[in-house]
Amino acid sequence: MNTAKRHQLFARLREANPHPTTELAYTTPFELLIAVLLSAQATDVSVNKATRKLYPVANTPASMLALGVEGLIPYLQTIGLFRNKAKNVIETCRLILAEHGGEVPRTRVALEALPGVGRKTANVVLNTAFGEPTIAVDTHIFRVSNRTGLAPGKDVDAVEQKLMKVVPREFLLDAHHWLILHGRYTCIARTPKCWNCMLADLCDYRDKTPTPTKAI
Repeated sequence: MNTAKRHQLFARLREANPHPTTELAYTTPFELLIAVLLSAQATDVSVNKATRKLYPVANTPASMLALGVEGLIPYLQTIGLFRNKAKNVIETCRLILAEHGGEVPRTRVALEALPGVGRKTANVVLNTAFGEPTIAVDTHIFRVSNRTGLAPGKDVDAVEQKLMKVVPREFLLDAHHWLILHGRYTCIARTPKCWNCMLADLCDYRDKTPTPTKAI
């Protein structure tokens, strides 16, 4: 995909959705951090279902730490790997209080030092909570980047590096959300909805799917 096509791709995504954001429910950087930490190998829907009950009870590092692992687990049981995630959340709360004055750190190094927080989670928090031009490459973004020819790469790190180079600067802040949403609802894994895709004419994917036929 050349530079002109990339610009047009993001221009169309922006026109369709001028103010994209995460589908995780949150009101503070801390709530976002915990939601993203919980979302590993889980759907946003399942995380929102859990935090909808958890956050009215505990939505600060201190109040969540006070629950302890055993007190937190009942809120997370509908999420995959909930026991390990509960341990990471409680330890993360302890470190935020002990080392960061109760505030979510705003640097990648400090975020990635928290239990259960990898590069992808750090990128989401930096981008969504603090407005940093980062791109967190998940399975959706990896698929869209390779399938369309936008930023091909053999792994998530390679795709992230490529995206940071080729996404036009004016679109970089919101590119993360546009690409995730496009991968989640249109450029889906098994049978992409090429017939209903606003980017089809820009996309390098050869095996584009035809319009489904209606049963008579």
